[in-house]
Amino acid sequence: MQSILQLILVLLQLYSWALIISIVLTWLVQFNVVNTSNRLVYAVGDFLYRITEPLLAPIRRFLPSLGGMDLSPLVLLLAIFLLRNLLVEYWPM
Repeated sequence: MQSILQLILVLLQLYSWALIISIVLTWLVQFNVVNTSNRLVYAVGDFLYRITEPLLAPIRRFLPSLGGMDLSPLVLLLAIFLLRNLLVEYWPM
């Protein structure tokens, strides 16, 4: 059972890193630091969008509009950290 817990924790950690990288890449594209006409940048950005958007879209529906600020990644990161802590605390051994 411990190996399953470790696998779940690693997957949650990888997803949180993917979410953070997606946020940073979005900022870099918005401030014209990187250009999406570069094939590598586009491929990485598209991959990150495809894996993060299914969980971010439902959160965006419930959050109020704050102008140009999107707090859905922050809410998702907090939910992932909460889930990780709950799994570690209450996983049957």
